[in-house]
Amino acid sequence: MKRFIFMAALVGVGCVAAPLAPPPIPRPPLAEGPLRLRVVYPPPQVRDVAIGDGATVFADSSYAMPLVDSVFVFGSLGRGDARLRVNGRVVEVFPTGAWLAWLPRPAGPMARFDFMAWTAADTIRGTFTARVAESFAPPPTSVWIDSGSFDPSGDLWVRRDEGYRLRVRAAGGALVRAIFPAGDTLIFREDGEVDAAATGRIGRFGAWHAGAFGPDPGHALSPDWRPPATDSSWVNLEAIRGVDTVRTKWPLRVGIVDAARPPLAVVADDTAGTGTTDGVLAGRPVPFGTYHWFFPNGTVAPVSGRSNGQVRLQLSRQSVAWVDGTDIVPLRPGTPLPPGVAGSMRLRADSGSVTLFVPVSRRVPYRVDEETSAILLRLYGAAADMDWIRYRDADPFVRLVSFHQPAEDEVEIRVDLAEPVWGYRTRWSGSELALEIRRPPVVDGDRPLAGRRIAVDAGHPPAGSRGPTGITEADVTLGVARKLRTLLEERGADVVMTRDTRSGVGLAQRPQIAEDANAELLVSIHGNALADGRNPYANSGTTVFYYHPRAVPLARAIDRALVRQLGFPDLGVARGDLHVARATWMPSVLVEGLFMMVPAQEAVLIGEEGQWRYARGVFEGIERFLAGRSPTGESLMGLPQGR
Repeated sequence: MKRFIFMAALVGVGCVAAPLAPPPIPRPPLAEGPLRLRVVYPPPQVRDVAIGDGATVFADSSYAMPLVDSVFVFGSLGRGDARLRVNGRVVEVFPTGAWLAWLPRPAGPMARFDFMAWTAADTIRGTFTARVAESFAPPPTSVWIDSGSFDPSGDLWVRRDEGYRLRVRAAGGALVRAIFPAGDTLIFREDGEVDAAATGRIGRFGAWHAGAFGPDPGHALSPDWRPPATDSSWVNLEAIRGVDTVRTKWPLRVGIVDAARPPLAVVADDTAGTGTTDGVLAGRPVPFGTYHWFFPNGTVAPVSGRSNGQVRLQLSRQSVAWVDGTDIVPLRPGTPLPPGVAGSMRLRADSGSVTLFVPVSRRVPYRVDEETSAILLRLYGAAADMDWIRYRDADPFVRLVSFHQPAEDEVEIRVDLAEPVWGYRTRWSGSELALEIRRPPVVDGDRPLAGRRIAVDAGHPPAGSRGPTGITEADVTLGVARKLRTLLEERGADVVMTRDTRSGVGLAQRPQIAEDANAELLVSIHGNALADGRNPYANSGTTVFYYHPRAVPLARAIDRALVRQLGFPDLGVARGDLHVARATWMPSVLVEGLFMMVPAQEAVLIGEEGQWRYARGVFEGIERFLAGRSPTGESLMGLPQGR
């Protein structure tokens, strides 16, 4: 009796068993065909060259293997019963004929891989060579300077009071110093302990230059400015060891920006006039770093520095962003920067969204961030002059709009919502910045997919990875995407495909297709790959990427369902600075179901059963995510496991 009461209590609080994992995906049958050795990676000079009868040597002249301890090589043999040795090591051959070798990188400027493949009836041998990235070897002299190690080099544009670090490689134990035109010197320090008796050791030297040195500020009024090619104002570098000295000029030209009268630039994405860009310029915290800001065309900001092709925008007194110099246009020298003033705000409610209009005296840089149920809009180079915030339409979706000024020239506006963030987008509407916040869809807890519009993106082409048997990622993702569409439509969803043919779709077009269709979710299907130097057997499996916080629950739901369906290691959910995942109008994720390069995982990706499992995992994750956003918030359990 007690046992019965205990079980009833569990049912009463909703304790439901998690769905059981489906049976493992069967291994494919043995591939049958002629024994042919095919190398897919490193990419051969002539793609799809295969080694057949006798020894064949072919080298790749367009790819350089990295300077790492171990590398991978993969391809196929055409037969699943073949055996393989690479550089004397036994390499497993999968039933599809695919193989993946993880080996020590061969020494020398050309990495040589010797193959022997055999069956009971046939044996073939071949050699594959790939160029290796060049490494620096110190010359056989007592003192030297590595001319390829100067950092920074090229063109640098800084404020006069701005310091920067100088780095160079030279003979270990040497005295390294920079000599300025006026005769003063700057002594470099070597990283690590110095052994003055050592010869042939590579030393890494650094120094901090506390003040800029360069031409007059009047020479530096345009972001396109460069010091003249004949400039001789920069320093000479000396390395001294004993009685031997070597001297060379530092390959750097420095210009000075006038901090009191900085030049101005306007964002003009697509200065080449291709018409294929999204009209938004990415900003980075450091040159060539990860994306952090997104500036629409027309944004105006002062320029406070440059490092070769990267330009530093001075967003406010305390905030800067680095952008591609090709996507900004300098304004006429001497153009004044009008003050940035943000005025009183107003809200407008529509059936699908609520829009906050912020009048601003000029198109200042800005950034949008999100919390679980709030949007934060930060204006740079602006001050708040807001007498009121006019809500006008009584709308429970927006709880509160508030603002504060954390710095003299930065304004932060906060929009608190009654529901979790689903999506937002911004645009300039005349002199007003419009922040449009999307209402979450109303989800039926019993039929969470009914009526939902979901964009399915079959990743690639162009580009994409290849598997050992030569299958392309673009073909795999299209097969999975079509199956996912079938599953979603069977449950009542309206599916938008970014592509339904083998033709390529541009990267910027994919999220735009989803936004134009007013899709409520965007899921991009991919097959993963690794950069050389990482062990593919220890670093492969399932992962899902997101960019915006609102997509984390979707990513987790898909990841859990995929691991259960596919049965490979879980690499977890990760934030990725990926274009498709940055689409701001809906929760969006990029799914890397398995790795194309690993034979066992490639076999799943190319097989019908495996593609259905991939599609079903994504489908289950989407359905569970939507069910959790229904008024009842109930997760679906016990979904059918097979098609």
